[in-house]
Amino acid sequence: MIPQDLLKKVRRIELRTSRLVDDVLAGGYHSAFKGRGMEFEEVRQYQIGDDVRTIDWNVSARYGEPHVKLYREERELTVMLLVDVSGSQHFGTHEEFKDELVAEICATLSISAIRNNDKVGLVCFTDRIEAYIPPRKGSKHVLRVIRELLAIEPQGKGTDIGSALEFMNKVQKKRAIVFLVSDMQDRNWQKQLQIANRRHDVVAVSTNDIAETVLPRAGLMRIENPETGETHVIDTSSKRVRQAWNQLATESRIAIEQTLRRSRVDQIIVQTGEPFTSSLRQFFKRREARRA
Repeated sequence: MIPQDLLKKVRRIELRTSRLVDDVLAGGYHSAFKGRGMEFEEVRQYQIGDDVRTIDWNVSARYGEPHVKLYREERELTVMLLVDVSGSQHFGTHEEFKDELVAEICATLSISAIRNNDKVGLVCFTDRIEAYIPPRKGSKHVLRVIRELLAIEPQGKGTDIGSALEFMNKVQKKRAIVFLVSDMQDRNWQKQLQIANRRHDVVAVSTNDIAETVLPRAGLMRIENPETGETHVIDTSSKRVRQAWNQLATESRIAIEQTLRRSRVDQIIVQTGEPFTSSLRQFFKRREARRA
């Protein structure tokens, strides 16, 4: 039996993200991602403005006037959500935790996909595979994906992106759009990322919280690593401590960006407490421009 409070959360996210898809992201997803090819639809009489390269000369000769072939994009795609549910995702200092932000982003991407008759699948991971939902179509399936993201209780706390990518490659044989949703707090996963991106179209969605970059000036503070459990007491009133914290965060961000750039993987950056729709919209526009 699914708890009522969980059902309410699922429904609330579904309604909110459906409005975002309709009002803000309408058409963006469809324009950003190519279908598997073009298939013939029909022949009709030539009209001013038609590309002369599409003229069907055999039909034109038969009818004594020019006719053109019309094609439509073979649209059906598969979207795989590869979602980090490690300990560091259950963190946030601005209105929401990163894992709550992740649930809304994944719901938005899922609803965008099914509106275009595409399939959606889910892999949740920490330092192990926590859950796998094979790709399917339909609104009921998307509700299942959202429910899984909200209800999951991970057994692991660490992050192993490389193993998650390897698992995804094993279960998803056909080419897919893979959204890797994570704060990327891991090392030595570039090789697996490059392999995955050769087979699929991988897009990295980097989740962040401002406190991971800029420490508040709040005196002595106990900091716990949510993935290892290690704790440290630091003096946030010290300018040197705050600068060192920011420097480490900057180096980490640059390392992530370099890994993605070397692997030719696009990145979408989102942050707790800030609207993610603008980042998605900008990404869709960049992809659409690249297609054009």
